[in-house]
Amino acid sequence: MDAPGPPRPPRLLDRVRVALRLRHRSLRTERAYIGWIRRFIHHHGLRHPDEMGAPEIVDFLSHLAVEGRVSASTQNQALSALVFLYREVLGRELAGLDAAVRARHPRRLPVVLTRAEARRVLAGLEGEYALVGGLLYGSGLRLLECLRLRVKDLDPARHQITVRRGKGDQDRTTVFPAALEAPLAEHLERLERLHHHDRRDALPGVELPDALVRKLPSAGTEWGWQWVFPARGLSRDPRSGIRRRHHLHESQVQRAIRQATRKAGLAKRVTPHTFRHCFATHLLEDGADIRTVQALLGHKDLRTTMIYTHVVDRGPLGVRSPMDRI
Repeated sequence: MDAPGPPRPPRLLDRVRVALRLRHRSLRTERAYIGWIRRFIHHHGLRHPDEMGAPEIVDFLSHLAVEGRVSASTQNQALSALVFLYREVLGRELAGLDAAVRARHPRRLPVVLTRAEARRVLAGLEGEYALVGGLLYGSGLRLLECLRLRVKDLDPARHQITVRRGKGDQDRTTVFPAALEAPLAEHLERLERLHHHDRRDALPGVELPDALVRKLPSAGTEWGWQWVFPARGLSRDPRSGIRRRHHLHESQVQRAIRQATRKAGLAKRVTPHTFRHCFATHLLEDGADIRTVQALLGHKDLRTTMIYTHVVDRGPLGVRSPMDRI
């Protein structure tokens, strides 16, 4: 009987997955990067990336901008995926990428609701969706930041919410809306009963950050680590394959907000992120310092926050038309 040969080296995309997971990149980032690397390989006739370099990347990025008409942010994500592939997986530094045709990055003003419009949309949300909408508007959270909240992240006594691993893998604190204190307390009472039911059924604990899984593997069954907005049913973890209770899916909230917007009779396009825009704009209208708003939103650059000065209710840049004084 022939001796078994040496094990086959891992496939390229498997190496990319391992490199991403070692750096604790999110599942969304992993899927996006794998998708862009596949498109890059198919664009060049299934050639192996080791046989290519900066000229082929420039050609691919230019193709996305000219023929694909992708947005600037989409093109930048594709570039990030390919730079990660070459630098972290293939161990090669790239030069000459500046020659790529860049997608245009047009400046867009955010859609902002008046306070009355925001009230009408929020009034059309029910149950846990009403609480999610209230936190999006009352705390300025991004949708996934809200859905990934754990029980221990809520601190009504100090009037604050801690956002863990937000955009850019950064932690921050934001304001806890006093108006939601009582309904959230009732919601958590119901969740605690669900938690006891899950423990009685010996279900696996909730998903934990990678480092904590190694240090405190049983923390996922503790009350403080439970999702504030858990899903009603169980689902299979795409990485571990474990069937457990995940948090609400963002599509459910998006659908609920679309329905509430139609019910409110608004012509504006309202998404969960619209409430974050409203949070910032209404704070500025109330006289909040822009640096405070920047910290609450978690913006690295003040220029990102400055866009809300263009949509306050006193007109662009907070001025009134001279026609109004005649």
